[in-house]
Amino acid sequence: MRIEKDVERGEAITLIVDGAPVGAFAGETIAAAMLASGDSAFRRDMRGEPRGLYCNMGTCSECLVTLVASGRRGRACLIEAVDGLEVATHG
Repeated sequence: MRIEKDVERGEAITLIVDGAPVGAFAGETIAAAMLASGDSAFRRDMRGEPRGLYCNMGTCSECLVTLVASGRRGRACLIEAVDGLEVATHG
């Protein structure tokens, strides 16, 4: 849940996560936008179990997502949300 009172935010933007639109604000990370939308599964482990945000500072790699345009994997807690950015959580 986002704090809504007495907070200044960047402009409203939209990410595409696994093909679905996710609202975000400029300056937020992909992880912040996903969590605010109720999506807490950032990737799946080798058994297919969902993995979520753990450290939120780029150390643990539990929030790895794939940036669709480049195919590059990155930590959602460190990547700034950009309008129209497509992200995949399934590899």
